[in-house]
Amino acid sequence: MDPESRPVTARRAAPIAASVCLASFVCFWLAQRAAHVSTIDLLVYRAEGWTVRTGGDLYAMRATHAHLPTTYPPFAALLFTPLTLLATAPLRALATAANLALLLALTHLSLRLTGRPPRAAVTLVAAALCVWCEPVWTTLRYGQVNLLLAVLVLWDLTRAAGRGGRWAGVGIGLAAGIKLTPALFAVFLAATGFTRRPGEASGGELRQAALACAAFTGTAAVGALALPYDSWRYWTAMLFAADRVGHAEDAADQSLRGVLARLLHTGDPGPWWAATAAVVAALGLAVAVRARLYGPEPTAHAWGVLCCAATALLVSPVSWSHHWVWCVPMVLLLVSEAATATGRRRAAWWAAAAAAGALFCSYALWRVPHTSAARLELHQSGGQMLLSAGYPAAGAAFLLLAAVRTPRPGPDELSDHRADRSRPRGGTPLPRPASPRRGASSPCPRAPAGGSGT
Repeated sequence: MDPESRPVTARRAAPIAASVCLASFVCFWLAQRAAHVSTIDLLVYRAEGWTVRTGGDLYAMRATHAHLPTTYPPFAALLFTPLTLLATAPLRALATAANLALLLALTHLSLRLTGRPPRAAVTLVAAALCVWCEPVWTTLRYGQVNLLLAVLVLWDLTRAAGRGGRWAGVGIGLAAGIKLTPALFAVFLAATGFTRRPGEASGGELRQAALACAAFTGTAAVGALALPYDSWRYWTAMLFAADRVGHAEDAADQSLRGVLARLLHTGDPGPWWAATAAVVAALGLAVAVRARLYGPEPTAHAWGVLCCAATALLVSPVSWSHHWVWCVPMVLLLVSEAATATGRRRAAWWAAAAAAGALFCSYALWRVPHTSAARLELHQSGGQMLLSAGYPAAGAAFLLLAAVRTPRPGPDELSDHRADRSRPRGGTPLPRPASPRRGASSPCPRAPAGGSGT
C-alpha cells in the first residue's frame, strides 16, 4: 500500500508513540531523582574496576557505605574498569540513559520473540509502560546490569539459524560470564536439541549451546589470565558462598531459597532448598523443552525461552526483585496471546496479562517489614509471606500455564510436529497451514519477521 494512502492516524502512530515514550522516560527520570536513588550497585561495579586497575584483592573489597562485596566472576570486574574513568554524577546519568535504551531493546526483542513482527509504535508504548514496573524501576535505582543480560540472551534467541544468526549463542555465553544464572539457557538449548526425534530437522540448538559454552569458557579464560589469584578464589570458594550477597530471608530475594527461608523462619534453608531447587530445575526445564517443541505456534519458541527464564529465577540461590526484568517479555507474551485468541480464551488471556502486570507494578514485596539489620523477615506472618512471595508464585504459575497449554503429542501429532519443525527455529516463524493439533492458536499464517533480530 502506498504510504500516502494510509490513514493519517496510522502514519502518525510512531511519532505519537515516541512522544509518549519520551514523556514517560522523562517522568521516570525525574521520579528517580526525587527519590534520591543511589545507584549503589553501579558504584560497587566501579569499585571493582578500580580494584582491578590498582591490583587489589577483588573478593576482599568492600564498597559504599553498605560495605558491599564483589559477587560476580572476575571477567565482569574486567568489563567494569572503564567505569573508573567517570565521576559519580556523569556515571549515574550515563548508566540511566543506557538502561533506558536497553529497555527499548528488550521490549523490541520481546515482541520479536513472540514470532510477530514488532512495530515501532507498539515497542515505544510498551517500553513507556514497562519502565514503571518494580523490577525495571529497581534495576535503574541500583544501576544494575539485568537489562543488559536479558538483551544479550534474547539477542541470541531471536536470531534465526542461517539468517544472520551464525554467532547465536555467544550472547548467552557472555551473559553467563558476567553473571552465572544465564548459563541455564545453554542447558535448555542442549536439552531441546537432544530431545528432537530422529528425522526432525535441527533448529540449531546444539550449535547455539556449543557456542554459548565456548563463549563462557572464553570469559573464564580471560579472567584467569588477567586475574589468576582472584579467579582461583572465585571458582573454588566465592562461587559457593551464597550468603555473601545478603540474608536469605531478605524480602527482596524472590527465589525459592528466599521463600523457604521466610516460610521456615531460618536464615539457612539448607537441604530443603537444595532438594526443592533440584526438583523445580528438572521440571522447569522439562516444561520449557516441551513447550518449545510441541506448543502451539507461533509462540511455542517464546514459551520455551521464558519458561527457562522463570526456572532460572526460581532455582538461583539469590534472585533479587530486580532480576525479574524477565517480567517484561512474560507479560508481553500474555498480551500477544490475548490479542490473537477468541471467545472465552481471549478474556482468560487478558485476565492473566492484567494480573501479571498488576503484580509486577504493585511493589507489594516492599509493603512488608524489611529492615535487614533487624532481620524482621524471619518473623513474618502468613499474609506477609504471601506478599513477599509474589514473583516466585508468578514464575510457578507461568510454568504451570505453559504445561497446560502444551498438548501431549499423539502419533498423528508427532508426524505433524516433524513437518512443522522442518524449518529453523529462532523466534522468526515462517507461514504454514493450520495445524490439527489440540490447543493450537489462530490458524492464520503469519508473514516472516525477517532480519537478524536487530
